[in-house]
Amino acid sequence: MKLMTGFDSNYRYILVAARRARQLQSGAQPTVETATKKSCRIAVEELKAGNIAWYIPEKKTVAEPVAEEQPPQEPIADA
Repeated sequence: MKLMTGFDSNYRYILVAARRARQLQSGAQPTVETATKKSCRIAVEELKAGNIAWYIPEKKTVAEPVAEEQPPQEPIADA
């Protein structure tokens, strides 16, 4: 399968299409005119038309615990 334009991987393309298909099955209105009634096919057509906006959410960083201050150690000398 060729990498779709605008996606970093084919896996992400499938994830976005599947999520949109679930939205269509739950009652969302299609954004393209199509003859098919299948939600997966409609989702793919919407992606090809560029009608679906998506983004990769930022990962939340966990604050690292502050290490207790330790006295400085002398550097190890090479022999």
